[in-house]
Amino acid sequence: MKIGVPREVFPGETRVALTPESARQLQKLGYECLIESGAGQASGFSDDAYEAADVKVVPDAATLWKEADIIAKVRQPDATELGYLAKGKTLISFFNPAGNEEGMEKAKASGANVIAMEMVPRISRAQKMDALSSMANIAGYRAVIEAGNNFGRFFTGQITAAGKVPPAKVLVVGAGVAGLAAIGTSTSLGAITYAFDVRPEVAEQVESMGAEFVYLDFEEEQQDGAATGGYASVSSPEFREAQLAKFRELAPEMDIVITTALIPNREAPKLWLEDMVKAMKPGSVIVDLAAERGGNVEGTVKDEKVVTDNGVTIIGYTDFPARMGAQASTLYATNIRHMLTDLTPGKDGKIVHNMEDDVIRGATVTYEGEITFPPPPPKVQAIAAKSKEKPKELTPEEKKAQEIAAFKAQTKQQVTLLGVGAALILGVGLVAPASFMQHFIVFVLAVFVGFQVIWNVSHALHTPLMAVTNAISSIIILGALMQIGSGSFLVILLAALSVFMAGINIFGGFLVTRRMLAMFQKS
Repeated sequence: MKIGVPREVFPGETRVALTPESARQLQKLGYECLIESGAGQASGFSDDAYEAADVKVVPDAATLWKEADIIAKVRQPDATELGYLAKGKTLISFFNPAGNEEGMEKAKASGANVIAMEMVPRISRAQKMDALSSMANIAGYRAVIEAGNNFGRFFTGQITAAGKVPPAKVLVVGAGVAGLAAIGTSTSLGAITYAFDVRPEVAEQVESMGAEFVYLDFEEEQQDGAATGGYASVSSPEFREAQLAKFRELAPEMDIVITTALIPNREAPKLWLEDMVKAMKPGSVIVDLAAERGGNVEGTVKDEKVVTDNGVTIIGYTDFPARMGAQASTLYATNIRHMLTDLTPGKDGKIVHNMEDDVIRGATVTYEGEITFPPPPPKVQAIAAKSKEKPKELTPEEKKAQEIAAFKAQTKQQVTLLGVGAALILGVGLVAPASFMQHFIVFVLAVFVGFQVIWNVSHALHTPLMAVTNAISSIIILGALMQIGSGSFLVILLAALSVFMAGINIFGGFLVTRRMLAMFQKS
């Protein structure tokens, strides 16, 4: 079968659904690849680069749509492109099924099968095909870059001969993929970064990236992220009021605000209202990543940059991934390749459209002349949050009580083990000759000491020092050396084997440690 990739017709779109590298991978699945001339030019992929990867370059879109059995695109197809669809063809693209009723009807009438990349379910197995996350990752990063381009100061604080420059304060609203990417970029640039999300379980992720999570003094039962495909759900009116009150408190302090909040199949919630914009300092910047769905910010204009009367810049661009065309195309083409890998289990260049597969069924919006959107819930759980509640802070008295209880439990365990060991030695001593007991006691002590040495090493040191602790644990070699001069052939043999194996542990441990340390040395 032939996979065709047309040039994107949406104004300003620079992405392409096929790169020379992804074409090579698709050819290994048995497919022949076609591309419209100039389709990759805006992303830095020339026709010559595609031809070098054995991709056939066709002169126009009509020819490509006619020849290809599978069409891979980035943007939602327009009316002309939908007119090229026919029975037996498969279209893989962003499709906006919830807001594209006319397109759905045309796809149904054509008899073509349509896979919408934004409908890939958020389950662990499908992460490699999650184009929304790939593009959101780029959008979050680019949002911080655009904010910095419009912000009149440094992100990081500086002390110079000309005076002290305070660090910028950045608030990221929504800690999904885009939000986390924005948080990572902001903290790496040195800004003091805050983040808010209606899902308190993401606080740990936010804090691990060096940002401060903004908590609300409000108790509400939040819907599990698994139940909403990993997305935030709609909050109650009381929660929303508490949320807006917190934002009003933060607005005068923030230099940059990046909003990323979206709820599936709904307009973007208004979270940053006009009075909050007016409360911000002149020169502050707001980047609204939800502008395509109406925006989280009052005053956002889709695809435009607006400067308010009080000097606050509101950026409502919707083409952040397209502003990084080469990177976005590489990631999106990889998502497409993984989707086609799942669709081609035989690796024979033939699609098997398995509607029993959670991922394929979830992403399919029309199939054999029928509209299959919306899909049923996946049979496996979505990528879910670990916990709904913020961990309770222990008082000093509770911490002390826990430590005492842990000490008592450990002491009891050790006394029990020693008792069992003593009973075992006594039992063996009653039936075994004195010469055997001498060797047996040395063996038991060597094992005990070796076990204690390795077991009591802190978990935090296991990764860098595990090899050394392995070597130290080979103190058991001392017991073997003490027995190797015994007159018994069996004892000498076992002692020799013990010395050999412990020697491997010692020298191998230090060799691995040396290699690990060499990884951190500059050449």
